[in-house]
Amino acid sequence: MTKQQPQALRLIGVPTDIGASRLGSAMGPDALRVASLGPALMHLGRKVRDIGNLAGPPNPQQPPEHGLRHLAQAQSWLSAVHAAVSQALADGELPMMLGGDHCLAMGSISAVAAHCRSHGRRLRVLWLDAHADCNTPDISPSGNLHGMPVASLCGLGPASLVALSGSSNPALEASQLCQIGLRSVDPEEKRMLHRLGVEVYDMRAIDEMGMREVMRRALAGLEDGNTHLHLSFDVDFLDPDIAPGTGTPVRGGPSYREAQLCMEMLADSGALGSLDLVELNPALDLRNQTAELVVDLLESLFGKSTLVRV
Repeated sequence: MTKQQPQALRLIGVPTDIGASRLGSAMGPDALRVASLGPALMHLGRKVRDIGNLAGPPNPQQPPEHGLRHLAQAQSWLSAVHAAVSQALADGELPMMLGGDHCLAMGSISAVAAHCRSHGRRLRVLWLDAHADCNTPDISPSGNLHGMPVASLCGLGPASLVALSGSSNPALEASQLCQIGLRSVDPEEKRMLHRLGVEVYDMRAIDEMGMREVMRRALAGLEDGNTHLHLSFDVDFLDPDIAPGTGTPVRGGPSYREAQLCMEMLADSGALGSLDLVELNPALDLRNQTAELVVDLLESLFGKSTLVRV
């Protein structure tokens, strides 16, 4: 039997911080390129196609209106992301969306969900983040859209964002989502997560069970061969001692080895079908060390290992 070739990767740069409170994540895609993301993945034998950066409106840096900042501008970016990710999936490539801030996941995951519906595939979303990102305009302390993608994807956001799913139903059911690494959750978000029934492994769970057991539970059931795994990786998932280049750092995150184990177990699952990499802020980094760390982790995600594993 001929061994199936690894899926080609499509890098999609999305240079905007439209949903964030701090400027700088718009430079994230190019910081990853400076850190040799493409060549590193090609060295692992993957075919990589970098389509460059998408275009969209500038950040107007305006205060919130009706509990939201920059909704119209964000919709433009999200539509562009949705189209680019949809095209990559239609072409049989694995889309890697390089943000940019985490509001962009509304565009990427809506596209992935639509693709899975049309192909009869099960969808599983792993959300690696220090924050729950489960605010809505009426409970958000800031109005920043990067704090709202989970709620919107589950049907609780502004109608125009929920409609990105392309269906009368939300893009995600809460049962399809698993969040790992949480350690900064607003009071109303806690109630929202409980109401939705999202599977969450916060840092206490990681401390008590260990990353191996957390990932074993998060990845359970993916061996059916019909599950599309989407990874939404926020750089602030990592402890800021090793990853300072992000706009919303929170102490007490996963260590380097915990993060590596997470990536290695994701690689072992063989189910990864799409990826977000968001909230890298080079303006807050030290000599691009966070981008270089992220590239190191992504190498593990795509098969780099110390020994041959079968």
